[in-house]
Amino acid sequence: MTDAPWEVTTRADDLVVLHRRRVGAEAGAGAEVRRIEGLDPDAEVTLDGLDVRTLPRPGGALLTRIATVNDVHFGEVECGRIDDHPSGPIQRSADGERPYPEVMNAAAAAEIAAIEPAAVIVKGDLTRAGTLDEFMAFDQCWLRGFGERLHVVRGNHDAYEGQHVYHGDRWIVLDGVIVALMDTVIPHQTTGRLTPEQVTWLDDHAATADRPVLVMGHHQQWVPDPGDATPRRSDDYFGLHPDSSDALAAVIARRRAIVAYTSGHTHRHRVRRTAAGVPSVEVGCVKDFPGTWAEYRVYERGILQVVHRMSSPDALAWSERCRHLYADFGVDYATYALGQLDDRCFEIALR
Repeated sequence: MTDAPWEVTTRADDLVVLHRRRVGAEAGAGAEVRRIEGLDPDAEVTLDGLDVRTLPRPGGALLTRIATVNDVHFGEVECGRIDDHPSGPIQRSADGERPYPEVMNAAAAAEIAAIEPAAVIVKGDLTRAGTLDEFMAFDQCWLRGFGERLHVVRGNHDAYEGQHVYHGDRWIVLDGVIVALMDTVIPHQTTGRLTPEQVTWLDDHAATADRPVLVMGHHQQWVPDPGDATPRRSDDYFGLHPDSSDALAAVIARRRAIVAYTSGHTHRHRVRRTAAGVPSVEVGCVKDFPGTWAEYRVYERGILQVVHRMSSPDALAWSERCRHLYADFGVDYATYALGQLDDRCFEIALR
């Protein structure tokens, strides 16, 4: 059997990374990686028959690098299960294997440590069910590794029993950028919201910001299709409630310091734009396919989002096993989760 075609998984202003799925009879055949560094910005390169253009480099000096992860799910033992349905396919760590959340988080933490980020932001769903043991496993991996550089907010999985670990909003001032990390959780529920007090908090802080602001939270924003004259609003929207999403969009429109909203929750890579033209970004999960984390390279005149796929052999072996999650429900999970290259790697313009 031949290997699958190469996929361009990452491009930056100096870097292109390709992955190719190994095709074999055995489970967990993994993937092959090609990493090409030292490239020029905004340059066309041809690699294994694929034409790829590196990202343009924003003007000015590189001020800082930060990294984000979300949906890390310590304590999870079944991947791909929907409620009590037996369909899947459902993936589990085999007997004797290290639990897959530990494998994937260790790989992400090691890769992030290698870039020496000024801050590491974790955008929720730290655990499966918010148990003490699960929070301790999260802290063992992330807090021990990054200490005061680590900034965390909870997700819905962390508060189904009303827990308050890692709750609340944070205003994180770094060289060249501010991260407004917002708690979008409604305890006991899957969906998210921002309270009027939180919206005012963001509005007031952004009004006096002296550098670009990246707003981050767990739940993705509801963004109506600009071509839809009667967009469907629902109180059961899977992400940030439409009313909260509108309130967030209004602050973004009013406060030009805010340059993006980035979230997790959906386990996919996708970019949409608010009415003000500001990107509303979803970043895929750590725990399964394709197994990713996001880097933000902050320059004086722009910010690059660069999504990386964890590439240790054990992380790739597990994530490839998850490529076809939810196939029994007619879902092409690989396409859904990976998204397009422009959904993963792009410039966030200053306003």
